[in-house]
Amino acid sequence: MVDASLRDFSTASWLQTRQSGVLAHISSLPGEFGIGNLGPGARAFVDFLAASGFAYWQICPVGPTGYGDSPYQSFSSYAGNPYFIDLQELIEQGLLTGQEVEPLMELDRERADYGQLYERFWRVLELASDRFERHRDTNGQRLGWETFCNTCGHWLEPYTLFMGLKRYHGGQSWIHWAPEFRRYQDLDRAGLPEEVLVEAQRHLVYQYWFFNQWQRLRAYAHEQGVEIVGDVPIFVAHDSADVWSHPEVFRLHADGSLKVSAGVPPDYFSELGQFWGNPLYDWDYLQRTGYRWWIERLAGAFTLYDVVRLDHFRAFSTYWEIPGDAPDARSGRWRQGPGLDFFQAVYDKLPQPRIIAEDLGYIDRDVYDLRQAAGLPGMKILQFGFGHDANSVNLPHHYPPNSVVYTGTHDNDTTVGWLRHLTGDQRDDVYDYFQLQSDQTAWPLIRAAFLSVSRLAVITMQDLLDLGASARMNIPGTASGNWQWRFTGSQLERLRREREPDLRRLHVLSGRTGDSLQHDYSAPPETPSDLHTPHLEAPAEANPRASS
Repeated sequence: MVDASLRDFSTASWLQTRQSGVLAHISSLPGEFGIGNLGPGARAFVDFLAASGFAYWQICPVGPTGYGDSPYQSFSSYAGNPYFIDLQELIEQGLLTGQEVEPLMELDRERADYGQLYERFWRVLELASDRFERHRDTNGQRLGWETFCNTCGHWLEPYTLFMGLKRYHGGQSWIHWAPEFRRYQDLDRAGLPEEVLVEAQRHLVYQYWFFNQWQRLRAYAHEQGVEIVGDVPIFVAHDSADVWSHPEVFRLHADGSLKVSAGVPPDYFSELGQFWGNPLYDWDYLQRTGYRWWIERLAGAFTLYDVVRLDHFRAFSTYWEIPGDAPDARSGRWRQGPGLDFFQAVYDKLPQPRIIAEDLGYIDRDVYDLRQAAGLPGMKILQFGFGHDANSVNLPHHYPPNSVVYTGTHDNDTTVGWLRHLTGDQRDDVYDYFQLQSDQTAWPLIRAAFLSVSRLAVITMQDLLDLGASARMNIPGTASGNWQWRFTGSQLERLRREREPDLRRLHVLSGRTGDSLQHDYSAPPETPSDLHTPHLEAPAEANPRASS
C-alpha cells in the first residue's frame, strides 16, 4: 500500500508523445574487433534509426563484465566496458598498429567469442595504455584528462583499485583477497604493490577512452534526433567495486559474505525458486542517509543515458529475501521495500528523471499502485499475453497508454523463434489475434506493437531482421553461451534498403512521429483485475547460479 502522506507523481509521466525505439546492445553492433563497439558500426546504426523514424535506441547495461559475460553482473555501476572501445581510433592516435590488432580482426563477426576476446583484447589494450602514459594527447577527445579524473573521481579510484587488486589476486572475488585488501576504507594506498598500481592506472586510461568515445557517440545520436535508453539493474554484483567500496549499503557479514541474497520464490516455472547471489540493500541505512548512494548511482546513469529502464522494479515495493547460505530460494520471505519514499527522494534530487519501470514478473496491487503513484510507465511484452487467461494484462487490448510495449526483450526468444515453438490452443490464439498466415515473420507483431496505445513501442533488432531462435540474446537459467549474438554491416544495409520506407510509413500510420498528443491521458487507466503476470522469464539480473 502506498503511503498517502507521500507526494503523488501519477500525473507527471514524462512519456507524453507516441514514439518508437529499437533494442540492440552495444556488443551486437557490427565491428572489426570481435565485438560491437562505439565506432563506425554504432554511428551506422544511429543513421538507420534516424532514417527509419525511430526516436530511441535501447541498450543493456554497459559496465565491465566478468564470468558468464552478463551485462547484468558488472564489476561497477559506473564504469564502461573496455571491450566497447573502438580500437581504430587508438590506431589513428598512434597508440596501436594495424598488425597488433590483427588477432582481433580474425574473430567471428557474427558472434562475440568472449573466451577469445579475454585472451586477445586485454593484451592489445595494455599496449595502447602503456603508450598513452608516455604521451597524453587530448586532441580529438571530448573530455580532457584532468576534467575526466576530477569529474568521475568518486567512483574511478575505488573501481580502478578494485580491478588492480582483482588481477593481483588472480581474478578471485574480493571476499577471498588478502585481509589487508578486503576493506577499501582501510586500504593503505602507499603500501600497495606496484603491479596493483600499474593495473589500476591502465583501467583509468580505459575509462578515459570509453567515456570520450561514448560522449561523442551520444552527441552524434542527439544530432540525428535519437536518444539512448539505458538499463540500471536494481541489484549489483556481489563481486563489484560498488559492494567492496560501500559494504555499509548492503546486508553483509563482517567478512563480506552475504547475510541475505536477492531472488524470487518458487512458482509454476521453478519449484526451487531462483537464488541470484546479489546482496540485498540495507534500506534502513539508505533511508537515514537520504538514499544518497542510490541517487549518486542514478545520477551516474543519467550522464550516460537519456532514459533509464529501472530493472526489477517490483523490489522497490516488496522483495524476496533469502538466507545467504541457503541452497535455493525456498526458504526466503517477502520483505517491504522503500516504496514511494525512495522515488520522492530521487525526484527531489534529480528533477524530471525519465525512468521506465521494468514491472515484469509476479505483480500484485501494491506494485501496481507504487508504479502508478510514481508516475512511471511500465513494460508490456507481446509474447507474455498468451498462454494464460483472457484477462492477462499483457494482452494488447488491455495496455494503458503510459506504458512501453516490446515485441520481446533480451531474455525472450525472438518473435520468429517464439512463433515456431507455439503449439495447441496457444498457437491458435496467437495466429487468430495477430491474423498470422505463417511463423516466418515478426512483422505482424511489430505492426501490432506500433498500433497499440502504448506511447512507446520498442522492437528488438532480431525481430526487425526476422531472425529465428539462433539469434536469441540470453536464455535465463543457463550459465554459458549467452550475450553472443551480433548483426553484420551487410544485414543492417539490407534492412535499410528493404524496410526503411515501410518503417517510415508505419511511424506515420501509427502516429509515432513525436507530435504532441491530442488526447488527455493523464488520468490513471482502468486495469484488468488480474495483475499477476507469471514468471515466464527470469529477471535480467539473475546470475549463473540460477540464470544468466
